[in-house]
Amino acid sequence: MRRLAVYCGASMGADPVFADTARALGTAMAERGVELVYGGGRLGLMGVIADSVLAAGGRAYGVIPKALIDLEVAHTGLTEIHIVTTMHERKAKMTDLTDAFIALPGGIGTLDELFEAWTWNALGYHSKPLALLNVGGFWDGLIGFVDDVTAAGFMSPARRGQLLVADGIDEALEMLDAAAEAAETRMVW
Repeated sequence: MRRLAVYCGASMGADPVFADTARALGTAMAERGVELVYGGGRLGLMGVIADSVLAAGGRAYGVIPKALIDLEVAHTGLTEIHIVTTMHERKAKMTDLTDAFIALPGGIGTLDELFEAWTWNALGYHSKPLALLNVGGFWDGLIGFVDDVTAAGFMSPARRGQLLVADGIDEALEMLDAAAEAAETRMVW
């Protein structure tokens, strides 16, 4: 895995552990030579992860719609920033630039990005793995819901298995790295 797309909030959230985890993930990525692909903002967890990757000597690529440059306050110190027109273009560009996806805590934008990446995987548009970094149990409710959807027969166990869940950074990066390597040779249907 050369590049990792990180979906996360443009705010800090209520618990300081969210920012601490974003900071630690960014540092771990840079130390492993994994480049960051993210939404291009400098506020909230988005800014924390970008700053930590850059501070550790890594590379950070932002993708931001023109209309959000002022709202999310575009990060001006990135390795490269791609300015697009729409959110759809943002997600498509991030998908093109990355080898895998991980979601840190965030709101509807994070959920939108995560579910679109998963849907595109299901439709065969890409075979890139995705994971939740379950910081302090943040994703427990969503994990339970996805399990309920599977139990109700609306998602196959194989599809459910595509959403990796990790409680720690090293575990998440190792899972995604192994899954990205496996995805190069096959697609999960």
